[in-house]
Amino acid sequence: MTGDAGIVSSWKQRTLTRTQANLILLAVALIWGLAFVAQAEGMAGVGPLTFTGIRFLLGALIVLPLAWREWQQRSTHHIAAQVRDVFSVGGLGVLLMLGATLQQIGITGTTVTSAGFLTALYVPLVPLLAWLFLRTRPHWSVWPTSLGCLGGSWLLSGAQGPAPSAGDLWVIASSLFWALHVLFVGRIADRTSAPFLVACGQFMVCGMGSLLWGTLSETITLAGIRHAMLPIVYTGLVSVAIGFTAQVIGQRYAQASDAAIILSAETVFAALFGYLLMGDRLQAGGIAGCALILACIIIVQIAPLRLARQRTR
Repeated sequence: MTGDAGIVSSWKQRTLTRTQANLILLAVALIWGLAFVAQAEGMAGVGPLTFTGIRFLLGALIVLPLAWREWQQRSTHHIAAQVRDVFSVGGLGVLLMLGATLQQIGITGTTVTSAGFLTALYVPLVPLLAWLFLRTRPHWSVWPTSLGCLGGSWLLSGAQGPAPSAGDLWVIASSLFWALHVLFVGRIADRTSAPFLVACGQFMVCGMGSLLWGTLSETITLAGIRHAMLPIVYTGLVSVAIGFTAQVIGQRYAQASDAAIILSAETVFAALFGYLLMGDRLQAGGIAGCALILACIIIVQIAPLRLARQRTR
């Protein structure tokens, strides 16, 4: 306990106001929304596996100094790494790799707007998976919002034609692994009391696994990497390293209801940047699907919080 307290004591000394924390989370949503555009642009030079591998390895290198400092602090307090924790971080990296890779493959066959909203299907999936794996009974709002998300996905994916595109299906599949990642990453980070080590470790596993997979199935050239360098740098530096870290910092001081709404704005920013930078256009059915998914995302996070607040009162 003393060692864990020493590791996080420097963070406890720093405080943010609720407004500052909310602004940080809004910046995270903005970063992740714009990342969908960068991910689409990066496909001009490299394949999806290569792109994912390089950007996550870049993110790992940026977080590495913080992880090394955390490791030294743990060593000073004689906190040894547990075998279970090593395998847990490796499992998170695999989930991250599958989610990011399937999403990246899907982006090559759908619009940035659709990818942003379809990825957000992980939100209602998280309580369902918690019920399945952790035996945590979901709030009643999960059931209608899950059906609403399915309906919104049908409207959105069918906006470009009579049937969902292959890209839409890849992105929908990625939402399962994003949900599993969200479900377990908090538990593992809490158990280890080493958020930067967990982040760096999972980024390394994701990056190396994706790049190895890419060398076996894609043609990798230096010219292609140079062509995709700007999107790779943005998504590795800003989206992976800064975005994930800022999310952790912001949610330490923000109200849970604020964080739920603000981070859900990622989908709105993806649609906005898709419209401004990629020329994405949606018909009435697609717009209705986006609105329905966003409404369900907000409801499934806000409803349990309101019930808990009423019980507390």
